Amino acid sequence: MIRLSKTSTISTHVYEIRPRADHSGVDLVSDVLPSSPLWYRGPNAIRDAIAYAKSFSRSHDAVIRVYDSAGNVIDTHEQAGEFKER
Repeated sequence: MIRLSKTSTISTHVYEIRPRADHSGVDLVSDVLPSSPLWYRGPNAIRDAIAYAKSFSRSHDAVIRVYDSAGNVIDTHEQAGEFKER
């Protein structure tokens, strides 16, 4: 008898935080969001966008990249999902 091992595929959520063209805040962009992009503004816009992405992906691995206006990555946050199958 051949036993097949269970393999779980855990997807990684990828988020981008980019400055808006009109300089009025940042957009949180991802394929996993129900409505994307999400707009954040104010002095804590980037922090709030990161917090939302981490909260939305708490059961998945996540990579959050923050970009500057030139399109360069200026910060990266990674999170391991809390509820991984073993």
